[in-house]
Amino acid sequence: MKTSVILFDIGGTKTRVTLTDGSGSLGVVESFHTPPDPEQGIAQLMAVAHTLAAGQKISGWYGGMRGLLSEDKDGIEHDGILAGWVGFNVVEALTSDAVSVILENDTALAGLGEATYGAGQGVDLMVYHTVSTGVGGVRIDHGTIDAASAGFEPGHQVLDIDRTILGEDISPTLENLVSGTAVESRLGIKPYDIPQSDVIWEELAGYLAQGLRNTVLYWSPEIIVLGGSMMIGDPKIPLEMVRKATVAVLDNFVPCPYITTAKLGDEAGLYGALALFEASRN
Repeated sequence: MKTSVILFDIGGTKTRVTLTDGSGSLGVVESFHTPPDPEQGIAQLMAVAHTLAAGQKISGWYGGMRGLLSEDKDGIEHDGILAGWVGFNVVEALTSDAVSVILENDTALAGLGEATYGAGQGVDLMVYHTVSTGVGGVRIDHGTIDAASAGFEPGHQVLDIDRTILGEDISPTLENLVSGTAVESRLGIKPYDIPQSDVIWEELAGYLAQGLRNTVLYWSPEIIVLGGSMMIGDPKIPLEMVRKATVAVLDNFVPCPYITTAKLGDEAGLYGALALFEASRN
């Protein structure tokens, strides 16, 4: 019987699913809104996967999900968006017979996808940041997700130290300054309904540049790739403003690496899962 590997990406808003037959490419991509209930989400994921597989045997599941992964990488132990999924064993729920399940953080997989198939191809040290529902990031070292004891959470770095921007009641993090969720909370309007001409987009570029300054100083990348709806959507945080602001805040202390936007869009995480699967075969 022909076999396939399922690739998935459980995001805060949508879950995406596809398969690969070992040819090094993605199949048809299906998506659905991520349910707040994990059992419903897994049931829907499996139903879509089996439809895509069309009677083929599923030999493995490779994918990612947002949030801080547990130490065993079998689910998430903290997340402000998928709170209902915290503590749920995703790997156990997907495992049947001898099927293998590999779970990674969704941003880490998106970064791996961009490094392998997208904007970071041919670069040894790449950093990927997503600015979307939340803010995440990962360092890719020579085509591999960099080692970490507890994952990477650059969105939770404190920037608004004196709380002059967010006030006393909001955690003064990068994520709470530039994410789509935070912008909507502050302004009472969806980011995609804010005209590109509004000054808020320039302000967001400045806030993001402060976070990228820390990225450069801590991770020393050759290139920074920016993805997520706040960077590649319409409207969006202007890339050129981010570049100029980052150069300015680095103030010649160290050279500013090349900053660009992601190429793989919403499918970056699936390409990362594909890269993870391909690496497992070597």
